[in-house]
Amino acid sequence: MIVAILSFIIFALLAFSAFVGYKMVTPPRQKGQWTPKDLGYEYDDVTIETRDGLKLKGWWINQEGDKTVILLHGYTASKWNETYIKPALKFLLDAGFNVLLFDFRAHGESEGNRTTVGDKELIDLISAVDWLERRGIKRVGVVGFSMGAIVTIRGLGEDERITCGVADSPPIYLGRTGARGLKYFANLPEFLYPLIKPFTLIFSGGKVVNVIEYADKIRKPLLLIAGKKDPLVKVEEVREFYERNKRINERVELWITEAPHVRTIVENPEEWKERVVRFLKGSL
Repeated sequence: MIVAILSFIIFALLAFSAFVGYKMVTPPRQKGQWTPKDLGYEYDDVTIETRDGLKLKGWWINQEGDKTVILLHGYTASKWNETYIKPALKFLLDAGFNVLLFDFRAHGESEGNRTTVGDKELIDLISAVDWLERRGIKRVGVVGFSMGAIVTIRGLGEDERITCGVADSPPIYLGRTGARGLKYFANLPEFLYPLIKPFTLIFSGGKVVNVIEYADKIRKPLLLIAGKKDPLVKVEEVREFYERNKRINERVELWITEAPHVRTIVENPEEWKERVVRFLKGSL
């Protein structure tokens, strides 16, 4: 009897973990109504075909300038995100940058059924750089938030065409952020994450990304932004990345604020604009 009860409990726990894991890699698709035209800029709807055959939907705002930025959203968001993508896009366009932004796989309008939260999303970024290169643009900067910040960091280490990057609220240890995310996104206890994590990898087909390892690879301009009130990414973790990268990269910068996750641009909009625009203009 006891064995049967224990077996049922274990089965139920695994089934629940599988369900949560599946839900984590199939986030709801955020879609909206606004476009860059609402910010006063003409744009083109574009489709970027990834190197592994997916079609990503995006916007291209070409101001005929010599500096181009790719803007990357975070997990569960899209190019329509109004909290940080919309103001960031406005700041970058007002500063004269050409901007390409798109929905990551399994987000917004893009193809793909599963997110890998920073693994295969690197393919999306590299494919976007390919798209720009085919149009004669060979040097680009990247601004990414949260999951997009992971991809920004990885892109700097993997693609020589990416000249510089801004990583806002970058998860450095995905296991720790994932556990905190259970509480943040689903109000579940963090101790369940070790049971759920294997299912997220099985369902998504992704692999574990060790962001901290890129601290030993990047030798390009990188601006890291971290908030003390961030419930998902601890300032100490971002600082660890910064200190480790600084050993080989004199062009890495760290800006610590009092903001929650990806909210520095909300709480300190003018300073975010001034720092990020100055960094990009000096690095591109």
